[in-house]
Amino acid sequence: MNPFVLAAIGGVLIGLSAVMLMALSGRIAGISGIIGGLLPPKPADDRSWRLAFILGLVLAPVGLRVLTGDDHIGAPTVGTATLIAAGLLVGIGTALGGGCTSGHGICGISRLSPRSMAAVGVFMLTGIATVFVVRHMLGGV
Repeated sequence: MNPFVLAAIGGVLIGLSAVMLMALSGRIAGISGIIGGLLPPKPADDRSWRLAFILGLVLAPVGLRVLTGDDHIGAPTVGTATLIAAGLLVGIGTALGGGCTSGHGICGISRLSPRSMAAVGVFMLTGIATVFVVRHMLGGV
């Protein structure tokens, strides 16, 4: 299947899930907040929808593989240590930014949140600077 079509379908599904979560529960579909709500000492009364949401994220590539024969997830291009360091940095940035790219970028901007617009600008500039430094100054991939 054409990658553009897959991306468009994925975008529609992400938007639909964000709208449904907001309409049905008043919650924002920010992945860091959803996962954070599963960690202690949070109350256990809203675990079921959080687990269902995370399960959907994990099972979506499985469904794509069944439908198309490929999950369209490429192999990592960096080592395990780099992946771990990147994950920790993203976690720290999420905590400092009061949310993640999905919460700010998809839900926050659609609600015209100035805080989310600023956060997405910082995400983008940080990503651009990181790629520039790694590729052009450090000679990385």
